[in-house]
Amino acid sequence: MSEFDLPELRPAAAEDGKANEFQVQPASRVLRLPPYMFGRINQLLYEKRKLGRDVIDLGMGNPSDPPDPMVTEKLAEAVQDPRNHSYSRSNGIANLRREVASKYVKRYGVRLDPEQQVLVSLGSKEGFSHMCLAMMGPGDTAIVPAPYFPVHLYAVALASGNVIALEVSDSDKLLSNIAYTCQHLYPKPKLVILNYPHNPSTVTVTQDFFTEMVQLARRYGFLVISDFAYADVGFDGYQPPSFLASPGACDVGVEFTTMSKGYNMAGWRVGFCCGNEAMIRALSVIKGYYDYGMFQAVQIASIVALRHCDAAVEAQAALYQRRRDVLVDGLRRSGWIVDSPQAGMFVWAKIPEPWATRMSTMDLGMHLLEAGDVAVSPGSGFGPAGEGYVRMALVENENRLRQAVRQMGRCLSVPALDPGRTG
Repeated sequence: MSEFDLPELRPAAAEDGKANEFQVQPASRVLRLPPYMFGRINQLLYEKRKLGRDVIDLGMGNPSDPPDPMVTEKLAEAVQDPRNHSYSRSNGIANLRREVASKYVKRYGVRLDPEQQVLVSLGSKEGFSHMCLAMMGPGDTAIVPAPYFPVHLYAVALASGNVIALEVSDSDKLLSNIAYTCQHLYPKPKLVILNYPHNPSTVTVTQDFFTEMVQLARRYGFLVISDFAYADVGFDGYQPPSFLASPGACDVGVEFTTMSKGYNMAGWRVGFCCGNEAMIRALSVIKGYYDYGMFQAVQIASIVALRHCDAAVEAQAALYQRRRDVLVDGLRRSGWIVDSPQAGMFVWAKIPEPWATRMSTMDLGMHLLEAGDVAVSPGSGFGPAGEGYVRMALVENENRLRQAVRQMGRCLSVPALDPGRTG
């Protein structure tokens, strides 16, 4: 389930004359979820494509490039082995966990015990959600980044926890706000969720930020979950740092990584949780009740990817960088205010005037899709801190991105637009 596939589940009101019909009442944890923000855009996108319209979809960060051929070839080979069709271990096969530990040593200088400090999850999103379930309960509070990637909010809510969202644009201020919250909230927050390179805002940090976060965690007794989904997608020489590379990080938290982005294996659902042994053990217990592990052939192919595809990952990051340059340059020429991201697969663009004061980001997103055949993610879908921005994914090729900029430019050059028509 993607960030945009979350339905809004509310008990339907009884129609006239049907008051005595059997009613389904979802659990309170489901009713606590916030209203789904992307439903209108998704419905219009579906309707346009059903009619055969060529919509340029910059909304969802869904990689459109294929994995390295040697990975798919290994998958095809492994599928033919009948031994790989049995149930697998819920925490992943040993060789894959060892390969993850090896990558942490080579890239970050972090030594992990593959038996106790590495777990394979069905994508990082599943692992993150179940980690929240393992760590949180009624009355517990988590600090999440704002604007927030939806699962960072929803997973805490589904675990019956409370959320405090703190703005991420200024890293020093975020550290200060976390300390202030811990000093004045009782009981203190149990979890702090980090996400760098940040989705959606593309904010990045240095290793020093994580080092200070470890010190805060020790001082105030909270645990840390680092969502490191864009570990493999850095630009202009920037290498996204790992939380676990800071001294003492494994004492206070874990980090989730994924093969979805740099390896173009999004649909394969291969993720990893690394770090604190007690937290990973708790996650392993939860997963043991929920699943029988990942298809073993996928795990075997993932070993090949981790072991032999460093060059392909670097090439993919360079491809995203070229797409970034095309999109950022085009938007700036069209009057958008855009920072060029150092990492990730998104551009976070401030809506230009006069549109920023004439309509909400959701209405603007609807207008771009309705009149321009370009889908973007309205910033308000990532919480109140996202209002005034839109997120655009770098998933289309360079020519399609240039075309998207032209279509948006024509769409926003209309001198008189009635915002009400997009609602």
